[in-house]
Amino acid sequence: MTAVNDLFTAGQFFLIITVELVILFIGISFLVGLIREYVPEENIRNVLTSKHRGVGNIFGAFFGALTPFCSCSTIPILVGLLDVGVPFGITYSFLIASPLLNPVIFFLILALFGVVPTLIYTIITFSIAVISGILLERAGYGRYVKAVTLEKGCCCKGEYSENSVHKTQFSRALTFAFTLFRQIVPYLILGAAIGAFIYGFIPEELIVAAAGPDNPLAIPVAAVIGVPMYIRAETIIPISAVLLEKGMGIGAVMALIIGGAGASIPEVTLLASIFEKRLVAAFVVTVLGVAVLAGVLFQVLSNMGILI
Repeated sequence: MTAVNDLFTAGQFFLIITVELVILFIGISFLVGLIREYVPEENIRNVLTSKHRGVGNIFGAFFGALTPFCSCSTIPILVGLLDVGVPFGITYSFLIASPLLNPVIFFLILALFGVVPTLIYTIITFSIAVISGILLERAGYGRYVKAVTLEKGCCCKGEYSENSVHKTQFSRALTFAFTLFRQIVPYLILGAAIGAFIYGFIPEELIVAAAGPDNPLAIPVAAVIGVPMYIRAETIIPISAVLLEKGMGIGAVMALIIGGAGASIPEVTLLASIFEKRLVAAFVVTVLGVAVLAGVLFQVLSNMGILI
C-alpha cells in the first residue's frame, strides 16, 4: 500500500510541476521573442563594438542574458561578434552569461526558489561573466581564438527566422515561443519525471547523508558532476527543487545547476572548434569556479538564516 501511495504522490507532483513549467516557459519565451524582434543581433553587435573595455563587458553579459538558450546558437553568435571586431573579453562575458542568465532559467529559478536566491544567483553569475572577460583579455587569452567562421543552423533556427517578413512582430514572437517550446518540452518533462520519482520514492535520509548541508564536500562534488553532464537547465532546475526539498544543501543544488547549465558537453565540443585547448580549459574552470563560489555563498547565507 505504501508503494501505491508513493506512486500517487509522485504522479500528482509530476502533473503539477509539468503544468506550471509549461505555462511559465511559453510565457517567458514569448516575451523573449518580442525582445528578439525589437533588439536584432545587428544592433547588439553595433553597440558592443562601440563600447570600451569594462563597460563593454557589462553590455556583453547583459546581451548574453537576453539571447540564446542553447549552445548551438550561442557559439555562432559568438563567432559573429568576433568576426565584426568585438573585443575578445566582451565576447567572453557574453559566452559566460548566455547559458547561465537567459530569461527562462531566471524565471524558473525565481518560480522554484524565490526572489532572494534568484537575485543572489543573478548577481554572482553576472559579476563573474563581467570580471572573467576583463581578466582573460588582460591576460592575453584572445590569442587562443582560432580564425574560423561558423554557419548558423541548428535547434534555434526555424519558423521564426527572417524569411517570415510578412508576419507581424507579435506573430513571429509567438511562433518563436512555440517553436522553442517544442524543442525544450522533452527536457522539461524529463526533469519533472525525475523530480517526481525522487519526490515519491527516494528517502530524505539518503539525500541528506550524501549531499546535505553538513557535508563539506557536497558543493565541489556537485559542481564537478554538473560540469561534464549534458543536462539542460530546464531539466536540472525542477530536479534540484525536489532535491532541495528532500534535504540537499542549497549550496550543492546551486553548484549542480550552474555546472550543468554552464558547460554542457556539446557546448565545450563546439568551443573546441574555435578556441585552443588553453582557452577551452579556462572556460570550464570559470564555470566550475562560479559553481563552487555560488554554492559556498548560498550555503553560508542559508546557515546564517538569510535564505530559507
